Amino acid sequence: MPEHTHRPVAERVLVPLLPLRDIVVFPHMVVPLFVGREKSIAALEEAMGKEKDILLSAQINAKTNDPKEEDIYNIGTLAAIIQLLRLPDGTVKVLVEGKSRARVHQYIPNANFFLVEVEPIQEEREVTIETEALMRGVKSTFEQYVKLNRRIPPEMLASVSTIEDPSRLADTIVAHLALKLPDKQNILEITSSAERLEKLLSLMQSEIEILQVERRIRTRVKKQMEKTQREYYLNEQMQAIQKELGERDEFKSEIAELEEKTKKKKLSAEARDRVMKEIKKLKMMSPMSAEATVVRNYIDWILSLPWDEMTKDKMDIDEAEKILDEDHYGLEQPKERIIEYLAVRSLVDKMKGPILCLVGPPGVGKTSLGRSIARAMGRKFIRLSLGGVRDEAEIRGHRRTYIGALPGKVIQSLKKVGSNNPVFLLDEVDKMSMDFRGDPSAALLEVLDPEQNHTFSDHYLDLDYDLSHVMFITTANTLPAIPMPLQDRMEIIRIPGYTEVEKLEIAKRYLVLKQREANGLMEKHIAFTESALKMVIRRYTREAGVRNLEREIASVSRKVAREVAKSEKKDKFVRITPKKVAQYLGVPKFHFGIAEDVDQIGLCTGLAWTEVGGELLTTEVSVMPGRGKLTITGKLGDVMQESAQAAMSYVRSRAETLGLGREFYQKVDIHIHVPEGAIPKDGPSAGITMATAISSALLKVPVRRDVAMTGEITLRGRILPIGGLKEKILAAHRGKIKKILIPKENEKDLKDIPKKILKDLDIVKVEHMDEVLKEALVLDSSKVKLFARTPPKTGGGNIVKKRLTREEKEEAELAI
Repeated sequence: MPEHTHRPVAERVLVPLLPLRDIVVFPHMVVPLFVGREKSIAALEEAMGKEKDILLSAQINAKTNDPKEEDIYNIGTLAAIIQLLRLPDGTVKVLVEGKSRARVHQYIPNANFFLVEVEPIQEEREVTIETEALMRGVKSTFEQYVKLNRRIPPEMLASVSTIEDPSRLADTIVAHLALKLPDKQNILEITSSAERLEKLLSLMQSEIEILQVERRIRTRVKKQMEKTQREYYLNEQMQAIQKELGERDEFKSEIAELEEKTKKKKLSAEARDRVMKEIKKLKMMSPMSAEATVVRNYIDWILSLPWDEMTKDKMDIDEAEKILDEDHYGLEQPKERIIEYLAVRSLVDKMKGPILCLVGPPGVGKTSLGRSIARAMGRKFIRLSLGGVRDEAEIRGHRRTYIGALPGKVIQSLKKVGSNNPVFLLDEVDKMSMDFRGDPSAALLEVLDPEQNHTFSDHYLDLDYDLSHVMFITTANTLPAIPMPLQDRMEIIRIPGYTEVEKLEIAKRYLVLKQREANGLMEKHIAFTESALKMVIRRYTREAGVRNLEREIASVSRKVAREVAKSEKKDKFVRITPKKVAQYLGVPKFHFGIAEDVDQIGLCTGLAWTEVGGELLTTEVSVMPGRGKLTITGKLGDVMQESAQAAMSYVRSRAETLGLGREFYQKVDIHIHVPEGAIPKDGPSAGITMATAISSALLKVPVRRDVAMTGEITLRGRILPIGGLKEKILAAHRGKIKKILIPKENEKDLKDIPKKILKDLDIVKVEHMDEVLKEALVLDSSKVKLFARTPPKTGGGNIVKKRLTREEKEEAELAI
């Protein structure tokens, strides 16, 4: 063997280095590269500026975005740049050709790119008999590899067969093999061409074995598929033979069973005829055909519906009332309507089911009331949520022509409940939407119309189905979201938010017991005082319903359960007082209005209605020297701002009567402010409050601190009725107010106020603003006479009194 130890040492050169990901470039290999990293682009630019030589070396880990010296293999390929092209996205496409192997001797410090001193590796190219044999073996094995691997073009074989240089042969072939990166790097680092060919031969034989196994698996799978197709074909033939011989006993018995069910089932005449026709059609079909499955499903749906299956209504009205009161406190109007229905039902054999719509804020018990109604009437209960439904087919179903067609949710629900007269709750009817698939609210028009729903037609069934026995109850949070034609078909029952008194009763009767049981506590462990519950209602919740109240009670119960579990005495008792509530629930989240401590000038207490109950609304008026400017602040809506202007106009019209002087307003600026400026406020009911505050500020007379008021004011000082009186009076009672001024026309609403509350309050009914000022202002004897009732001079002409006939009086009362 010749000695290789005295090879001449190659001259070292200084070149930029380009780290490669997932690729090893070999000598004699021309390859395009896409370069995006800044350092790599800088290295290419440096190489282009000089001799166009660059070292291509693979990264040890391809995922490393910013490789260091130790992350790059020491041996790479010295290559020449043939072409460089800049792409619009900032990356660079470069075409390189490998020249020779090279070893990195050292890295030269450079901030912009890798600069290395490399030593080209001198390869052993001596051709011996052994090398010749290896070359033949490699060419032969590569030919087998190409036959098994379709990705390599056959022209490659002709190209390889002409290569006589062993080193070049190895480098050309290895570039086309699907090897892992470490294996390719290993071959690159072998300097002896004979050793390289030997290693390549070994790797190729391993790859060929893997490819042969893959081919065998593919062949086996193909044969399996052919076998399955053959079995399917034979099965079809066998079924055809059975059809000819009439051997379909199982299918026949199934049809006989359907016929028997049809005879026993109480169906409408139309439904019975349709089922018999479908069974006749089914007899003529192959049992394995797709159409037979569709027909069978259709018959099953018709036979599974409760056409004439009904539960018997409970006619005991006292029992029904007891059940309704057990489950819900308050809610008198819906309870009364159910009792009326049961009373009429006991007198009339057949009547149409009522269609009620319960409208109210979240958490007031609309959904649970539906379940309670079903229990009171002895009917089954089914609930269907319509929130987010936007496809008309959800209500009416799909026609049978569609694959996987089903009836709509109404028919599906009746099948599920198994009764034709359930209490059917359509929840969140105001949350439906519409799109290109239709409008579900329009489809509900037929379902909820007592004149039409006895012949409801589902697209899938294509039969008339009687829904007139069903008691439909719908629920909604707001009415405007429900289309008017749909509203017209329902009996609207408004469920207002619970008052503080009602919440307290609900907490005592239901919520405390429920949460005590849910948290594993007993009566001996926990007890809530009434003042503690009031504190939770007032300071920790602000809602129309009782959901958050229940959450806060649950929170207190859990903390007590923790104390009981930790305590050595398992019968530890905790009494929940306001102090304990603050300890368990932390800082109060809300505050509520309380009467002022002293009588003040320009400060008047009004009453406001919100979705979560009534509130005390203070109005402040400040008078300053100026030129008659009126400023209104406190994030007030248009209606409330107009009320302020009307109040100001009233005061100006009564200037002389009040002793203010005709031109008083030209010498002062008046600022009206309603505190809590971040909260939007609107409505006309603060009119008399603002007029009182303005009068107080101008006359420099204090307003009584224990008086609150509500009412709309006109330019002539008349006081018009307002809404939400019950909630407003309860808020005043809670805020320690003693006297409340309300419009005379709201007297009829006092019947809704609990008598216990009315006992503690002095309710004054007023018709004119003069009466309000007389009651609200702290007047001395000299000023009381200013507010004797005299018609205001507003330029509206003389008021002529006229004696009304009896008919005119009745019309006037109706108008009110």
